Formats: sequence, C-alpha cells, structure tokens
Amino acid sequence: MQNRTTVTEFLLLGFSDVQELQILHFVFFLVIYLAALVGNLLIITDIALNCNLHTPMYFFLMNLSILDLDSISVPVPKSMANSLTNTRSISYSGCIAQVFLLFFFTSADIALLTVMAYDHYVAICQPLHYETKMNRRACVQMAASAWISGIINSALNTGNTFASTFCGGNTVDQFFCEIPQLLKLACPDTYLSEVGFLVFGVCLALGCFVFIIVSYVQIFTTVLRIPSEQGRHKAFSTGLPHLTVISLLFCTATFAYLKPTSSSPSGLDLMVAVLYSVVPRMMNPIIYSMRNRKIKVALWKMTGLRLFTKNKMSAFLPSPWSHSMFLYI
Repeated sequence: MQNRTTVTEFLLLGFSDVQELQILHFVFFLVIYLAALVGNLLIITDIALNCNLHTPMYFFLMNLSILDLDSISVPVPKSMANSLTNTRSISYSGCIAQVFLLFFFTSADIALLTVMAYDHYVAICQPLHYETKMNRRACVQMAASAWISGIINSALNTGNTFASTFCGGNTVDQFFCEIPQLLKLACPDTYLSEVGFLVFGVCLALGCFVFIIVSYVQIFTTVLRIPSEQGRHKAFSTGLPHLTVISLLFCTATFAYLKPTSSSPSGLDLMVAVLYSVVPRMMNPIIYSMRNRKIKVALWKMTGLRLFTKNKMSAFLPSPWSHSMFLYI
C-alpha cells in the first residue's frame, strides 16, 4: 500500500550543489531574464505609445510580449532566488501558483501564435480581404479567446493535478513545479484523469501546430510567386525564424509532457524544460519585433535616436502592393 502523506511543501531540483556552479546558474538566468524583460517591455511600450503601430499585427505582438514577460517571470526568479539562498523548497500554494500561471501563459501563448499565423496568412495570401477579416472587433475577439482558452485549460489541469494524493514524497525533479514531475509523485489511483486531460491538451496543441505549418506552407507558396528576389529573401528570412521558434516551443513542450518520466533526475528533462519555458520568451522579441523595421524605427524615435534622415526613412515605406504582403517583415 502506498504511503499517503500530507504535503506542505515541495523540494525543487537544484542545478548543482557546488556554490560556484550555483552562482553561474544565477548569472546565466539573470542575463536571459533581463534580456527578455527589457525586450518585451520595450515592445509593449513602443506599440502602446505609437499610434502608427495600432494595427492588428502589432496588437497581437503586444499581447505576445505580455504573455512572454509573464511566462518567464513564473519559474526563473524563484530558481534564481533558490540558487542565491542555497535552498530548494517551494510552498504547496506556491507550487499551485507556478503550475497554474505557467500552464495558463503557455496555453495562451500557443493559441496566440496560432492567431498570428492566421493573421500572417490573410495578410499575404488574401490581402484584399485583410481589412474585412482582421477588423478591430475580430482582433479583440481572437486575442480574448486566446487568453480565455489559456485560463480554462490551466484551471482544468491544475485542479486535476492537485486533486491527486501524493504518495511519492515531495521532491520534484525539475527546477519549477511541472505537471509531469508532480504526477510522478501522485498515487497511481488518483492521477489517471489528469493524464487524460494532459493528452487532450497536447492533442489540441498539436492541432494548433499543424494549422500553423499549413498556414506557412500557403504563405511560402505565395511568396515564391513574388517577382522580386529581394522580396522573397525578406519573406523567408522572417518566416523561417518564426517557424523555428514556434517549432522549438511546440516540440520541446510536447516532448516534456508526453515522454515517460524517469525515476531519477534527468539532464535531458532539465534541458527540455529550459528550451520550452525560458528560451522562446527571450527569442520572441528578437524574431517577431526587433527584426521588424517599423518597430526598430519607432524604438529609435522613442529613445530620441535620429539615425536616419527623412529620405532614408522613406526607404522603409512599402509599395501599395506589398503593404499587406510584408506586414511581418
């Protein structure tokens, strides 16, 4: 019979017991966190203050930056604090909060990336219908749906996870509270319903991923018909990094939640967790916005840097035909 005990706190996985390596882990996470913090805050501020960026694409970008900023703020600061204080503990309520918030922001992130792929598809493949399909009301509804779906998905999974009775102790083999690692501690007769919810959620995420891939196939097919070689190069140089970051998030998250958990801490599990919970949040500001000329110009204006003359700035204005085609460039 399993030993059923009341858990009041959990012990998270430390990166190392060596103090020098703990400091190195703290510095590494600090650099990543500050990069994500500054990048996303700049984008949010820039889009909010610049009337020229009040368009569907930038509205979705601002929502993505808010989600990324919130998402990386869930596991990283706690892990950094544990490294500095040489502790591993997190309270039971703190673990619930981590699971709920991280699952919420990740689910909403996936839904929003799907919406952005659709926006990109309409802009390039159906430019004449763009203003009709992506009107203000439609954009608000799609963004709200992404947030609401994230809340519902997170509430269901978090509730089912912590409704389980924990028989396997309180040591979580991950640097934050992650559902698969928590289920490893649950009694066998109480966690089956949560496994079903997880599989269903992963299937939905894979459906979103397939939709994104199909959208980009259509986009690249259309782009190949662009007569300008420079235009094709710009489209591919923007679209391929988008797909890279999206694939990194989907593939690593799916692997983390579907692979059988090991009985002991795994370096692979740790690396996969960093790849899906930390790295994309730092990369998204670079891939989606810092490579975008309008964003860069607006940032230069906002910070008072006049690096271009009026004539040079006019080079950033697209032709009427390419206005919708290169919204993401």
